[in-house]
Amino acid sequence: MANAKPKLLVVEDDEGLQAQLKWAYDGFDVLIAGDRESALTALRAEAPAVVTLDLGLPPDPDGTSEGFAVLDAIMALKPDTKVIVASGHGARDSALQAIQRGAYDFYQKPIDIEALGLIVDRALQLHEIEDENRRLADRVGEDRTVLGTMITAAPEMLKVSRMIERVAGTSVSVMLLGASGTGKELLARGLHDASERRDAPFVAINCAAIPENLLESELFGHEKGAFTGAVKTTEGKIELAHGGTLFLDEVGDIPLQLQVKLLRFLQERTIERIGGRKPIPVDTRIVCATHQDLETMIGEASFREDLFYRLAEIVVKIPTLSERAGDSVLLAKAFLTRHAKEMNPQVQGFTPDALAAIDGWAWPGNVRELENRVKRSVIMADGKLVTPEDLDLADAQDEEGGLPLNLKSARERSDRKVIRQALARTDGNISSTAKLLGISRPTLYDLLKQYDLQS
Repeated sequence: MANAKPKLLVVEDDEGLQAQLKWAYDGFDVLIAGDRESALTALRAEAPAVVTLDLGLPPDPDGTSEGFAVLDAIMALKPDTKVIVASGHGARDSALQAIQRGAYDFYQKPIDIEALGLIVDRALQLHEIEDENRRLADRVGEDRTVLGTMITAAPEMLKVSRMIERVAGTSVSVMLLGASGTGKELLARGLHDASERRDAPFVAINCAAIPENLLESELFGHEKGAFTGAVKTTEGKIELAHGGTLFLDEVGDIPLQLQVKLLRFLQERTIERIGGRKPIPVDTRIVCATHQDLETMIGEASFREDLFYRLAEIVVKIPTLSERAGDSVLLAKAFLTRHAKEMNPQVQGFTPDALAAIDGWAWPGNVRELENRVKRSVIMADGKLVTPEDLDLADAQDEEGGLPLNLKSARERSDRKVIRQALARTDGNISSTAKLLGISRPTLYDLLKQYDLQS
């Protein structure tokens, strides 16, 4: 099958042109159809990569209605098919309308076989690139079972993923350390989904978002009548997560007096609701996260050292987006696809300047900032492509502070970053990446192997 010829479907009712086109494309497995029914039958059975389509088909050989009906049907059945439509002299409006309806390109009659051959070859190359990108995306999806919906190609994040995979099957407490907006809750949910507790509840609570006087009740629950307003017995988050996972976000904001009660639960695996006297056994796994320096807080006596070691049986450090070269472009493309579908379907991608700006921006707010800017740009964009102005990004400057003085180390660091950014720009396509970098494919493969950038 590796040597099989690519399939080309020729939709043409003129038998002379059928024979001429079939003869011209000896490098293809040429399929011939003379009407809508036979064309769609061949499309379903053979799934050709490229279709050449004469808009003047029976029963409307002098018009375009039947040709457009075939085009619309192809786009509905196989939208990735590259359709090249034929137009006669003076029929440019029909050709442009065909492009708007999903056609890849058009050619004018009388046919110039050589010119049409170039269009067909280019369409086939694009179809192959898109197909390769889909396969790569599927493979990446299989490789990141723990990350779930998190998109990454950075070795730093893949290392985090592998670490979470190893601890997911245990019941140890895990602490996720990282700046705000790096995806700590997403990773916590991924850890839960990869564990044996996946069918039990995943409960999340942001300890910084709840007033101190209410946080104890939120975590441990309360009995009816325990305080003014306690009109019924209420289970706390720890109890609600029984059998599953409790994610404590911003655990550094838990007040000292409540830290003692949380430590007691971690040691004895029982809780007491506020106003209650009966210990309640609870089987809940704790995953916590913070952007604060807890070791400094321990030195300042604002966080208990014994609680820290109970919570931090496994510590996972999450890199910032600026430390994940290439990921900003991958994430931006994914966010654009998601939000454009909901808010502005005409938006289809980024201009080269916008991609360069995304690459060069430091992203102090990390993934959260990136998603917010992309969402804004989708709403503000006037055309099909998002510009740097739509993103509201100033001239992105690459802040490479702290470069090593050793020239070899500096060169390797620069090479790694540029290669990963190029891979992100081209959706992982090796040929396009090599062309973008100005090197040959063998040289790129050597560099990928040398810098261990192959996933």
